[in-house]
Amino acid sequence: MNDFAVASTEALTGNLSGIGRALVAAGTLDQKTAEMLYGKAQASRKSFVAELVDSGAVSPITLAHTLYKAFVAPLVDLDAINIEALPANLLDEKICQDYQLLPLGKRNNALVIATADPSNREAAEKIKFATQLTVEWIVVEFDKLAKLNSTRFTKTTEGFSAAFLNSDFDEKSLEITTDLPSDAAPQDNEIDDAPVVRFLQKMLFDAYALGASDLHFEPYEFSYRVRFRIDGELREIGSPPVSIKEKLASRIKVISRMDISERRLPQDGRMKLKIGRDKTIDFRVSTLPTLFGEKIVIRILDPNSAKLGIEALGYETVEKERLLKAIGRPYGMVLVTGPTGSGKTVSLYTCLNLLNKPGVNIATAEDPSEINLPGVNQVNVNEKAGLTFSVALKSFLRQDPDIIMVGEIRDLETADISIKAAQTGHMVLSTLHTNDAPTTITRLRNMGVAPFNIASSVVLITAQRLARRLCAQCKVVAELPKQALFDAGFIAADMDGSWQPYRPVGCSACNNGYKGRVGIYQVMPISEEIQRIILRDGSSMDIAAQSEREGVRSLRTSGLHKVKLGLTSIEEVMAVTNE
Repeated sequence: MNDFAVASTEALTGNLSGIGRALVAAGTLDQKTAEMLYGKAQASRKSFVAELVDSGAVSPITLAHTLYKAFVAPLVDLDAINIEALPANLLDEKICQDYQLLPLGKRNNALVIATADPSNREAAEKIKFATQLTVEWIVVEFDKLAKLNSTRFTKTTEGFSAAFLNSDFDEKSLEITTDLPSDAAPQDNEIDDAPVVRFLQKMLFDAYALGASDLHFEPYEFSYRVRFRIDGELREIGSPPVSIKEKLASRIKVISRMDISERRLPQDGRMKLKIGRDKTIDFRVSTLPTLFGEKIVIRILDPNSAKLGIEALGYETVEKERLLKAIGRPYGMVLVTGPTGSGKTVSLYTCLNLLNKPGVNIATAEDPSEINLPGVNQVNVNEKAGLTFSVALKSFLRQDPDIIMVGEIRDLETADISIKAAQTGHMVLSTLHTNDAPTTITRLRNMGVAPFNIASSVVLITAQRLARRLCAQCKVVAELPKQALFDAGFIAADMDGSWQPYRPVGCSACNNGYKGRVGIYQVMPISEEIQRIILRDGSSMDIAAQSEREGVRSLRTSGLHKVKLGLTSIEEVMAVTNE
C-alpha cells in the first residue's frame, strides 16, 4: 500500500474512532453510512460535521448531544449566550471562519471556544500556534453556530476595522519611524487609514514578540496571507481582507521612504518600530510586484544580536579558539560560508564587535547594511549608482583601514581586491555561498582566483547552519534502534551510553517542540598541509580529508555532537546538513 493510501486509511479510521464511531456507538448511524458520508465530505472538501447535518443523516441537536457525551465537553445552547458581551480579538477571524468557531473567553492559559466538532485537532493546533494558548472546547449545535458566524462575517472589512480599532495593546507605546532622509521618497499623508495602521503595528509587534525573523505579506486573487518565519519555518498567522492590500502596501512604502507611485519595480527600504521610551526595533523592507499586487517581506534586524558574545552563537571550545585566533591576526582573510538565513551576518558582526576598539579602523561594504554597529564605518552598496563591492573596496584601501568586511564575494574583481587587501596588511572578513568549508576553495578557483593567492591570503574558513533547538520543557527521549543512529552518522565509539537522543513533542511554551535555534559549525584553519593541497590544485575532497585528519569536524559531525548534548534532534540535523 502506498503512502497516500496509508494516510487516507488512517484519516478515515481516525474520524470514525471519533465523531463517526461515537455516532455508531450511540446507534444513530451504522458503520457503512458513516464511512460513506465521510468519503463524501472528503470528496467535496466539507467538514464531516457539515456533511452529517446537511445530508440530514443526523440532526444538529442529536449530533451535539452525542458529541458532548463522547468527548466529555460541556454542551451550551448558543441562544442563551449574549454574543455582544463576548470579548473581542481572542482569535483571528480567518481561523474562526475556516473551522466554524466562536471564541467565548479566556481561562488561565486556555481559550474557551464553541465548536460543533470537538475532534478537530488541526483547528486546535492552529489556535495553539496563533495564540500560544491551549483550547477548551464547548459543544454547540452546528446550525446555530453556522448561522451566527455567517452573520458575523458578512461585512468582513467592517469586522476587521473594529477588531484592530479595539485591540488590546496600547498604541501610544508603538510608533513607526524612519531614520532615512526626508527627501528619499515622496510622502503621502493621506495613507492614514486607522485599521490598516493598527494592523501593521500589531503584526510587527507580534512578529517581534514571537521571535520571528521575517514577515511576509502575500496578495493573491481572492485572498491575502500573512506569514511569519519563526525558527526558520514559515507559519501562516492570518488572512486579512483582500481589500486592504493596496492601503497596507502604501502605508509600508510611505514609512519605509519608498516611491508609493511605483508598483511595477521592486523596491527596498528601512523603518523602525519604537516600543516605549527606549526600545527600538529595526526592519528592512522589500517589495516585489506579483500578479495580484505587491508582495512585501519585512526582515527584523536585531541590533543586539551582534552584542550577545561569541559564546551565544554555539561554537564549541576548540572551534571558538580557532576563530578567535584567526580574527586576532594582523592580516589575512576569514571567510564565513553557508546558505541564506544561516546566520552568517550575525557571526561576522559578532567578530567585528570583538575587534571594534578605539585604536582600530573598521570599514564594511554590505548590500544592505543590516546591523548598525557604532564605531564601524558602514557603506551600503548601490549598484544602480555605481557603488559596487569592488568600488567600495578600492575606496576603503585609501581610507587607512585595519579591518575590512565585505558583505559577499560575488565575482572575480571583488575576490581579487579582497585578497590583495589581505596580502597587504589588512584583516578581511567576508562571506560566500558554498555548502561547506572545503568547497569554498573550489568556488574561489572557479571564480578565477589563482591557487597561490588563495593559499597566501585565506587563514580560516567557517561553514555554518542553524538548526532548531529542542524545547527544554517538553522534549522526551527518542527510542531509536542503533542502526538508525549509525545511519545518521554516529560511530561505534559514540555508543557509550553517556547520552540519549531526544525528540520534539510540543507544548504551550514552544513551536511544535522547538524553541529558538542553535548554530552548527565547521571551522577549518588553512594549515601548511592544506596550503600545499591548494597550491597543487587539489580537489575539495582532498582538502576535506586532510582537514578531518587535523581534527576539523564536518557539519554533520558537528550537528550530531549537538544531538549528543540534547540541544537538537537527529531529524533536524539531517535536514539542515544534507549530506
